Amino acid sequence: MIRTFQPADLTAVMQIWLNANLKAHNFIPADYWKNHFEHVKKLLPDAELYVYEEPPASLYGFIGMAGDYIAGIFVEENARSKGIGKQLLDHAKSLRQNLTLNVYQKNERAVSFYLREGFRIHSQAEEDCTNETEYFMKWRSADLKFPAASLEAAAPPRSSLPPDTIRKRPDALP
Repeated sequence: MIRTFQPADLTAVMQIWLNANLKAHNFIPADYWKNHFEHVKKLLPDAELYVYEEPPASLYGFIGMAGDYIAGIFVEENARSKGIGKQLLDHAKSLRQNLTLNVYQKNERAVSFYLREGFRIHSQAEEDCTNETEYFMKWRSADLKFPAASLEAAAPPRSSLPPDTIRKRPDALP
């Protein structure tokens, strides 16, 4: 079941956040995530969060949003590939007409997931904090009605992007 985040969820959500980042982003030093833990913990209660919960009150994942921007989808390792991430994303899609997100290029599993779910790569850039390449991806509900309008290159090579497509990461959770 998906429900709105409650303050009592914070400890479980933060553990999921840390474990998911350490596992999915093993190309980034673990200290990066550990050093951001307290900062993110302070920001999360004010964010738009939805958690995936199964009885008896066990949290298995969550999605964080800032307007139309998905700051992240995080699922416990032992609960991955069971449809929880898709359910959280579908919930976000039900709330918005357009969604955007950033995903690390090296996180191939997540990139494949978002492409399969109708997101398109809009641009790519190097993230300042990690020096890792990120894709900036977009999803539009209108693309479901008019798929031809959503045709963009799935993963344009960096050299094919004009300089003006390089953008700063939107202000969101680290």
